[in-house]
Amino acid sequence: MDNLPKCGANYVPLTPLTFLTRASNSYANRTYIIYGNVGFNWRETHERCCRLASSLRSLNIVKNDVVSVLAPNVPAMLEMHFAVPMAGAVLNAINTRLDARNVALILKHSEAKIFFIDYEYIDKAKKAIEILMSDFQMPMPLVVVIDDLDSPTGIRLGELEYEQLVFQGNPEYVLENIDDEWDPITLSYTSGTTSEPKGVVYSHRGAFLSTLSLILGWEMGTEPVYLWSLPMFHCNGWTFTWGIAARGGTNVCIRNTTAQEIYSNIALHKVTHMCAAPIVLNIILEAKPHEQRQIMTPVQVLVGGAPPPAPLLEKIERVGFHVVHAYGLTEATGPALVCEWQAKWNKLPWEEQARLKARQGLGILTLADVDVKNFKNMESVPRDGKTRGEICLRGSSIMKGYLKNEKANSEVFKNGWFFTGDMGVIHPDGYLEIKDRCKDVIISGGENISSVEVESAIMKHPYVVEASVVAMPHPRWGESPCAFVISRKDSNLKESDIIAHCRKNLPGFMVPKKVEFVEELPKTGTGKVQKNHLRAVTKTFVVSDQTSKKSNQVKREKPRAYDQSHDQILALSRL
Repeated sequence: MDNLPKCGANYVPLTPLTFLTRASNSYANRTYIIYGNVGFNWRETHERCCRLASSLRSLNIVKNDVVSVLAPNVPAMLEMHFAVPMAGAVLNAINTRLDARNVALILKHSEAKIFFIDYEYIDKAKKAIEILMSDFQMPMPLVVVIDDLDSPTGIRLGELEYEQLVFQGNPEYVLENIDDEWDPITLSYTSGTTSEPKGVVYSHRGAFLSTLSLILGWEMGTEPVYLWSLPMFHCNGWTFTWGIAARGGTNVCIRNTTAQEIYSNIALHKVTHMCAAPIVLNIILEAKPHEQRQIMTPVQVLVGGAPPPAPLLEKIERVGFHVVHAYGLTEATGPALVCEWQAKWNKLPWEEQARLKARQGLGILTLADVDVKNFKNMESVPRDGKTRGEICLRGSSIMKGYLKNEKANSEVFKNGWFFTGDMGVIHPDGYLEIKDRCKDVIISGGENISSVEVESAIMKHPYVVEASVVAMPHPRWGESPCAFVISRKDSNLKESDIIAHCRKNLPGFMVPKKVEFVEELPKTGTGKVQKNHLRAVTKTFVVSDQTSKKSNQVKREKPRAYDQSHDQILALSRL
């Protein structure tokens, strides 16, 4: 059989760009995008992407050049996921919540040739470009402003504007051939909770297969109406920037993820699907009466980020949102595990259903294997739901690697596996459950405490909106749990209330020794709590050990110093 022909008829490199071509041919007049009062169908979108790709080529963009974009979830951002690789270039969607210096660092590291900037971020972009040129001695990239399609502002930074490039481009442009499916398609910078951002490179093959795996794993049917509540800069919108094209669906774009925007668009456009971090579920639940709309048919919600507490899942389901939990990371092209629901679970009590939904589940089809390995000998842990180890992945959805970072690549790629840095267990039914970041485990008196488990217990309190638990230095136990809690505005919770609640729901050694109430938690641009900042704050606390049965007394060592740290946390969380 070795002499059978391999040719253009039976072998075509995999790329998600084929989804757009297929959609324009098969669903030409079906609505592709809705943004305010503006809308395009699939035929028009294909033409717009061809025009933009053509204009990029005319601006001397060549294969593997990086094109950066700083923009919210607007039509241009969606179109660029096709148009940029159609020109042979690599798309770098930048986190809009980063400060100017971090944006400049990304422009420097990626060596971006063109920088697309939404009008809303002009001031930040100006500062970033100034830093790029003055501090880093790098040339200024070509700048293109993205004005608002629905309500143009006229704001510019230089001569080039997005719609101008679309208008001037060739609608008959033939996309650059993808000779090798291993070629890069996007560059995404991590917003990890424990380390400096790294440039993660995806291939055409990985993006194609991940997209198919997610729409299959989520059981997304044809003609979905997808609400963009998840930032497109986050793992390229978990690949749904391409996935909605694969299903011939409609993208509903919103600039701001607010309760009113979510509810009104769901009601107006009959939204069927959306993705979100748990914080978005809180936004929905905290909607004021005038912001709410009745959900006529359940909205399918794929939730990633921190494991959503069971009480939160129960509340959001009753409002009309059907939640599927996923686990992933930038390096795995977004979700790598999905909690596939089993029909027999529908007969279980609601509390048990919520507990099952909070698990991270099974590997997506793109992954060849998923395992949890012992830290010491790297053998697979038993499937008992108790023995913990590091979650390891391998398969076509894993990144090509970190750009210009051989050291980091050697640390995560070992023995044919990608090591996630997350700790988890495998249940007897094969479903995985994340327990913590390896670096977030609290070791108290020789006992390992999962911060996730303590957070879940705290979240069961009816007046708690959000909680994060980290290790706090302790003179006797080495470390002890410290909880940072956001309470409901109409409550008057005290530290003693939370501790008493935890004593009813947790073993004594897991009960927080300190509870600090805050208005907000420091987070990355994709909603991950930055526990390293919280740990820094706990170091300003003085823990006075007592030999009696009473709780350890915790106070602030230097109130002013703590207040300063707290202010820094709030500032970071707004980035």
